[in-house]
Amino acid sequence: MKRKGSPLRESERLDWVDAARGLAILGIFMVNVPAFNAPYFLYGGAAEYWPSPLSHSVQNFVDIFFQASFYTLFSFMFGFGIQMMKDRLVEKQLPYQRVIFRRLLVLTGFGLIHAFLIWHGDILLSYGVLGLVLLAFFNVHEKSLLYWAFGMLTFLVLPLTFALYMIRDQMQGIVNRPAIQEALGNYGSGSLVDIWRQNLADWVYANQWGNLPFLALSLIPMFLFGMYFCRKRWLHKPNDHLHSIKNIWVLTGILFLIFKAGPHLFGSPEWFQLAQDSIGGSASAIFYVLSITLLFQTSIGARIVHPLTWVGRMSLSNYILQSIISFILFYSVGFGLYGDVPPIGSLILVIVIFTGQVFISKAWLKKFRYGPLEWLWRTLTYGKKQPLKRKREAVS
Repeated sequence: MKRKGSPLRESERLDWVDAARGLAILGIFMVNVPAFNAPYFLYGGAAEYWPSPLSHSVQNFVDIFFQASFYTLFSFMFGFGIQMMKDRLVEKQLPYQRVIFRRLLVLTGFGLIHAFLIWHGDILLSYGVLGLVLLAFFNVHEKSLLYWAFGMLTFLVLPLTFALYMIRDQMQGIVNRPAIQEALGNYGSGSLVDIWRQNLADWVYANQWGNLPFLALSLIPMFLFGMYFCRKRWLHKPNDHLHSIKNIWVLTGILFLIFKAGPHLFGSPEWFQLAQDSIGGSASAIFYVLSITLLFQTSIGARIVHPLTWVGRMSLSNYILQSIISFILFYSVGFGLYGDVPPIGSLILVIVIFTGQVFISKAWLKKFRYGPLEWLWRTLTYGKKQPLKRKREAVS
C-alpha cells in the first residue's frame, strides 16, 4: 500500500484527461479575456460598443464554440477527478471524506483570494463550495447520478426557458450604462483600492442570491456526469468502450450543433440563451472531452493534442496565471488597456499567451512533479509537504 500523501505515478496518468483539462483552460481563457477587458459582457452592450462586422463575427465564433462550453467541461473534469480521488483513497484505505473535504476547503480558499483580489469572474470558489454537495453522492448508484443530473438540468431549463419566452419583449437590449461607466473609471484609471472595490461590486452583481440556484443547477449536473464517466471507466480504458464513446460523441455533437450554432440562424434570441448554454454547453463539453479521447487513440491525433497535457497537468496554476496576466494588461495598475481591446484583439492575446503557457508548462514539468499551486494544494490537503522536484529529467 502507498504511504499517505504519496504522489500519483506518471504511469497512472490518463493523457487524454490531462489534455481535456488543458483544452478547458484554453476555452475558459477565450471567454474570460473579453469579460476581463471590458464591462460589456457583464452589464450588456457588447454588440453596441464593438459594432464592426469583424467584432460581431468574433463574438459569434466565441459564443458558438467557447461560451458555456468550457466552464462546463472543467466542471465535468472536476467531478471526474473527485470520483477518481475517492476511488484511490478507498484503495489506500484512507478516510476519503475527510481528505476530499480538506481539498475542497483549500480550493475555496484559493477562490476567495482569486475572486476578491484578482478577478470577480472566479470559478474556484463556486467549485469549492458546490463541490461539497458531491460528498452526498459518493455512495449513490451510478444510474442515480444520471437521474439527478438530467433532473436538475430539466428543472433549470424547461420552466425558465418558457418563462423567458413569455417576457421576451422586455429582455431585448438591456444595457446598464451607469455600471459600465463606473467600471471603466475604476478599472481603467482608478487606484488599486478602486479596482478591488469595483471587483467586489462586480462579484456581488454576478453572484446575487437569485443567481445561485442557476449556478448550482448548471455546475452540479456536470459534476455528476463526470463522476458517472469515471465510475463507468470509459476514459480509463477508452479502447474497451469505443462503441459507447462514439455513440455519445455523435449524440452530443448533434446537440452541440442544434443548441449552440442553431440559434445564430435565428438571430440568437436572448430568451433562448439559457437553453443554449445549459443544453448546448453541457453537450459541447462532453463532445470536446470525447473528441480529445478519440484523437488520443490515433498516433497522429495524439501528437497534435499532446501539448495540451502540459497545461492540463498545471490547470490550477495556469488558470490563476491567466488572471494575473490579464490583471496586469487591462487594469490601471498595469498597462491600463481596460475597454480598449476589441474582440479580435482579445482572441489574438489568448492565442499568444496560451501558446506561451504551453511551453512554460512543459519546461516546468521537466523539473517538477506538479505546478506550484497544485503542489501547495496537495500539501495543504494531505497536511504533509509533498515532493516537488523530479528525480528524472524528462516529461513526455
